[in-house]
Amino acid sequence: MQIIYWLLVAVMVVGIIGAVVPAIPGTSLILVAIIIWGIVSSSFAAIKIPLIVTIVVLLLSVGVDFLAGYIGAKQAGASKWGQIGAFVGLLLGFFGLLPALPFGGPLLGILIGPLLGAIIGEYLYQRQLGLAIKAGIGIVVGTVVGNLIQGVLAIAAVVVFLVTTWPQVFGS
Repeated sequence: MQIIYWLLVAVMVVGIIGAVVPAIPGTSLILVAIIIWGIVSSSFAAIKIPLIVTIVVLLLSVGVDFLAGYIGAKQAGASKWGQIGAFVGLLLGFFGLLPALPFGGPLLGILIGPLLGAIIGEYLYQRQLGLAIKAGIGIVVGTVVGNLIQGVLAIAAVVVFLVTTWPQVFGS
């Protein structure tokens, strides 16, 4: 039972990482691990509080994800073109399709791709390089801040799970 518990905690740690790093499942992975623990332990009463907290965190994460990028884009004066460019850049960067990146792989691509994509998209729309760079930086900063907030929320969900289930697994 303890081995399964630690494996699920490891899955939750991957979920915390996924809350911060785009393209890796985040809070949803934590939620799945909690549900699996409820099934394995045959005690849904023991996971009621972590389950509720994680569902709230999942909903907040979706809201933060949307709002952080949107607010960052709006503060920097970005258009929909910049936002679309950032998304395309994220995909291209993650899948390693940025030919100028001989090192760093997908993680570096995840950081550089959205910035370049937002700048290119915004430049195509406004034809002003200065504004395009400002918009690109705004979108990326908003997204990074949002991801950090999601990471904190994911850590909180895992801590609630550990605090509420630890006595059940290891005895007080």
